[in-house]
Amino acid sequence: MELTNHYLFWKIVHHLVEGKQYRLIHQSDEHGEVWLENTAVKEAGIVRVRLKDLDFFRWMERDMELVLQNGENLRKSLRKSKLNIKTIYVSTYPPVDDGMDTVSRGNVTVTPLVVESARYKETLSNDPVLCEGDWELPEEIEDRDVEWMRGLALTSAQRRIQAEQSLFQKGKPFFTYLFIAIQVIMFAILELNGGSHNTETLIRFGAKYKPLMLDGEWWRLITPVFLHIGMIHLLLNSVALFYLGGAVERIYGRFRFILIYLVAGVMGSLGSFLFTDTVSAGASGAIFGCFGALLYFGTIHPKIFFRTMGNNIIVVFALNLVIGFILPGIDNAGHLGGVVGGFIMAGIAGVPKSGKRIRQLLFLVIMIIILSLAINREWSDDPLKMSVDHVNALAEDKLAMEKWEEAETLLKKVAEKGDPDAIIYFQLSYAEIQLNKLDQAEEHLKKAIQEDESLPEAHYNLAYLLQGEDGKREEALKHAERAYELSDSNEKYKDLYDYLKSEDQ
Repeated sequence: MELTNHYLFWKIVHHLVEGKQYRLIHQSDEHGEVWLENTAVKEAGIVRVRLKDLDFFRWMERDMELVLQNGENLRKSLRKSKLNIKTIYVSTYPPVDDGMDTVSRGNVTVTPLVVESARYKETLSNDPVLCEGDWELPEEIEDRDVEWMRGLALTSAQRRIQAEQSLFQKGKPFFTYLFIAIQVIMFAILELNGGSHNTETLIRFGAKYKPLMLDGEWWRLITPVFLHIGMIHLLLNSVALFYLGGAVERIYGRFRFILIYLVAGVMGSLGSFLFTDTVSAGASGAIFGCFGALLYFGTIHPKIFFRTMGNNIIVVFALNLVIGFILPGIDNAGHLGGVVGGFIMAGIAGVPKSGKRIRQLLFLVIMIIILSLAINREWSDDPLKMSVDHVNALAEDKLAMEKWEEAETLLKKVAEKGDPDAIIYFQLSYAEIQLNKLDQAEEHLKKAIQEDESLPEAHYNLAYLLQGEDGKREEALKHAERAYELSDSNEKYKDLYDYLKSEDQ
């Protein structure tokens, strides 16, 4: 076979790697064959270059059949719905009989291109994938020229592979293991001080607790990340952190990983704070932030992402979200807050050697806007800017500490100018009873019952107030009876009902 063909073979490979960003996936010197992949090129996601002096059409037919079989395996491994393969035959002459057109089977299409020595420039210049190449060849080609072009092509291919591998070698996991160790230590501390299922213990050691956060304990945005409720919770999050955190730390490096993990944890706690009232703890928000960081990596390097981990990450992420919405007791607000935080923080930190200052600045502005809106809504001193649930939680904490005047001031503003619910009216009446404002308490208890007739505490307290007023014994008995009906196991309700009933008789 002419040296021109060998030189041209490696020049085509070099152009595909350097000019079209194809990646070498298989090379065989024995068969004169190279396979390259770039699924971003729709018309030729896979290119196979074959050095072969063609003789008869039947040989091409058998060869194309083999390409179809291998192509189906490649399609499955790349997880592509369809795959187009271009197979380039570098040959001295075309086949003796008629050539072969595009063939398809299932979701794989193979298009042949015969590049013969005498007409190579015309053939390559008219091909949509190869037309941009420089196809001028030396007038005289020697063995050393072929070896030089071969070395150039394979060096470029190896450099591309090393560049992709370097994206996953920015740092060895260290802080991933440190965070796992911290959460294990904190779990042991919780167990030794009342248990990780004990709400009082969790609050004491820094769990997310809305009333205290509204009262200024903002540090509870970060401390819940290191606390876990029960051994299973700890085990699941530790395993998830081991794999996801390790991947993020390898891609982004140690310093960026710390920022992503902690900011995602804060955003997860913030999401939970904004949309749920329960006491909560766990690294789930920060771990979902690792999902967010990996998804951001996928937007910067989509081909590498989907060729390596992308499909698995998306499936696991979607599965966790679905489970979170199906099973009770899972803090989806915290999970979603973590994903958003991880994605945005990854954009601010940037993928190493891939960051653009303008894009990083844009993500920083987005983060500032989100935090500003959240803080303005929830940490405002004006109760009318708070949600009703948050006002109730804050009032409950003040009532527990016997701050009657503060609770009354807080609740009265919402009751008069806001959109109060039954609990707002009930807690306001309770504060007014303690302040001996019985007429106002009676009015607000009646409003609480109007909002929610099935509130036994409101019926009981109203009955208790009415029993001492002239002409209202019958009304008091009615509310006492209703309280007892709603909660017949409550001895206090039963005693008041029995007392008023006996008095009535």
